[in-house]
Amino acid sequence: MSTHNTLSDIKINVKLKLATIWTSFMFLYIYVDYFHLYMPGTLKDILVGKVFVFDISYVFLLVAMIFVAIPTLMIFLSVALPAKVNRWTNLIVATIFIPYMLFNLVGEAWVHMYLAAAIEVALLCLIIYYAWKWPHVEI
Repeated sequence: MSTHNTLSDIKINVKLKLATIWTSFMFLYIYVDYFHLYMPGTLKDILVGKVFVFDISYVFLLVAMIFVAIPTLMIFLSVALPAKVNRWTNLIVATIFIPYMLFNLVGEAWVHMYLAAAIEVALLCLIIYYAWKWPHVEI
């Protein structure tokens, strides 16, 4: 008589999968900007009111905040929205964010930024995959 230790694995709801992927995405998204502060010349440029080729203004900061707020809200919305709206919201937002993440590599990009962008795009593709494959209920 032998006993086997089989690990139990529970099925995770797609809403929780999406919320956790958006959370992982946000950590990378924030840390890339944080680590950018350590790149030579960045603080000097910020002190004279520049980020890359953009002037730091209330419009620039508003747009930047919108692009941070959207994936931040997606963490909550992925859990709170009803399935049909949730699916399409995740598909649309993740699809829009892929070219935006790649746009962030324009200009001086260091290896850590390429690595983060690759992981961010992979996470966004995973969001698209899970949203696209959202389980259907048989009626």
